[in-house]
Amino acid sequence: MDNSIISQEGYDYQFSPSACETCGGACCTGESGYIWAKYPEIEKMADFLNLTIEEFATMYLKRVKHRYSLIEKKLDDDNFACIFFNNELKQCSIYSVRPRQCRTFPFWETFKNNKEEVRNECPGII
Repeated sequence: MDNSIISQEGYDYQFSPSACETCGGACCTGESGYIWAKYPEIEKMADFLNLTIEEFATMYLKRVKHRYSLIEKKLDDDNFACIFFNNELKQCSIYSVRPRQCRTFPFWETFKNNKEEVRNECPGII
């Protein structure tokens, strides 16, 4: 993993990927939510796992209105993880084909004007 500092135009914070090594997967765990995946991403994930799209969808997706989300696994009462989060290694098991939502974290529009919220979510914020 490239550990250089990442910044993005329009955001008043930067991200240090080196924090991921000791973080424990804060961006992949926590409150229940949605991990959105579009069809081309689903194709890549299915191919990566040597599954048909139908097999992948049956095992790993839930439909939410007109969209698809990866399912979660329950870790504790109020703690969930993406189905592809490896609890032992504390990292994504499909990292090279993870959805755009995961690829763009922590530079999400919802955090653009709320540095404190993203800082609470991610120890790599500087």
